[in-house]
Amino acid sequence: MTATSPPLTVAQLLPAARSGNADAMEQLLRLTRPDIRRYALRHCAATTATDDVVQEALIIVYRRVGALREVAAFGGWVVRIVQRLCMRPMLAWLKGEPLAQVEDSLAWSHRPDHELRHDLALAIDSLPPLYREALLLRDFEELTIEEMAQRLGVTREAAKSRLHRARALVREYLVPTDQHATS
Repeated sequence: MTATSPPLTVAQLLPAARSGNADAMEQLLRLTRPDIRRYALRHCAATTATDDVVQEALIIVYRRVGALREVAAFGGWVVRIVQRLCMRPMLAWLKGEPLAQVEDSLAWSHRPDHELRHDLALAIDSLPPLYREALLLRDFEELTIEEMAQRLGVTREAAKSRLHRARALVREYLVPTDQHATS
């Protein structure tokens, strides 16, 4: 019976991977894949293909790990890669890709997508910071109410209240009060 050596850690594999060792790089990617997947599931919207984000993140790690200056920064660097990849669909939407669906309302039916995107961005930007943060955490980062409350440092009820108020303010900005009665 042969003794197996314990699996290597990221801190042990990273220097060799950075210097071009293919075996170390393969082990590093295999070791970090579950963490990248977990980050992607947490940070990406439900519409984002998680497997695609994981694959793209692994490719970026493979290509750019040599440029990483501090071994201790690896975890934060990987999280930031995943966050950027998760934001791509949102940024594409804001830049002009067609909207899949818009609320069924006369106020929306005759407006081009680029106008809707622009107005939505203005509506979100017009929110007071505490409401904007609540809306972005819930609707864009897709945190649970509990996670949102923890991140905001408030109670669950306060987080729900902020989110409700933020959505009402966005709705009011996008569809003036006089049009609510007619739709």
